[in-house]
Amino acid sequence: MGTIFGKQTVAEPAFEVLYRQTQQAYEIRRYATRFAASTSTDANSDSAPFNALARYIGVFGTPENQGRTAISMTAPVVKEESSGSSQPEAMAMTAPVVKTPSDPNGEAGMVMKFILPAAYDSMEKIPQPTNPRVHIEEIPPAVGAVHRYSGSFDDAVSRNKARWLAQQLREDGVDITEDYAVEHYQFWGYNPPFTLPMFRRNEVWIELDATQVDQIVNGKGGAASSTTAVN
Repeated sequence: MGTIFGKQTVAEPAFEVLYRQTQQAYEIRRYATRFAASTSTDANSDSAPFNALARYIGVFGTPENQGRTAISMTAPVVKEESSGSSQPEAMAMTAPVVKTPSDPNGEAGMVMKFILPAAYDSMEKIPQPTNPRVHIEEIPPAVGAVHRYSGSFDDAVSRNKARWLAQQLREDGVDITEDYAVEHYQFWGYNPPFTLPMFRRNEVWIELDATQVDQIVNGKGGAASSTTAVN
C-alpha cells in the first residue's frame, strides 16, 4: 500500500552530496563504481526493456541468469538514449531504474538499466544473463548534477527537466550547454508505475567533468553530506 504513496522499499546506491542548491532544487552527487544490468530497444515503449531486465533478476518467475539467482530490485531504474548450462540465480531489486532516450526527437531507441545491489561489487560475483539482449556493465565513478521532481515518467518531461537543470547550472557559473544536457542526461525512476504521480520520486542526472564540478562546488561552496542505501 505504501508504494502507491511513494514509499521506497528497495535499496539505492550510496552517494555523497558535494553541493546542494536549495533555492533551485538540485544537488551535485558523487557515486562510486556501480554495476548494472542493461538492455536497449528501438521502440519508444518502456515495457519490453523493463520486462527483459525484470526477468533477469527474477521478478517474473525463474530468474533468467546462470545459476537462477534471484536478485533484489534496487532504485533507480535508469533510462538513457542509445546511439545505437548451469542452474539459473534470483536478485533483489534496487533503485533507481535508469532510462536514457537515444534521440531528442524520439526517433532512436533507448537504453534501460537496473542498478544491481551493492553486494554485486565485481563482475565475478554477478550472475550472467541467459537472454542475449541483457548485458552486465560496470559504471565507473562519476559526479553529476541531479534534479528531483514528481509527476510523469514521460520522456518529453524529463528532457525539459534536463534543459531546466542545465540553465540553473549555467546561472550558477557552470560551463554547460543545453545541447549537451539533452544529449547526455539520464532519467532515474524510483517508483513502480502504480505510484500516484504526485508521490513519485523522479530524477534527471547530468554527468559533469572535473572542471564543471570545480566551477559549482568551489565557486559556491557547499557542505558535503552522504546517504546510504535504503534497505
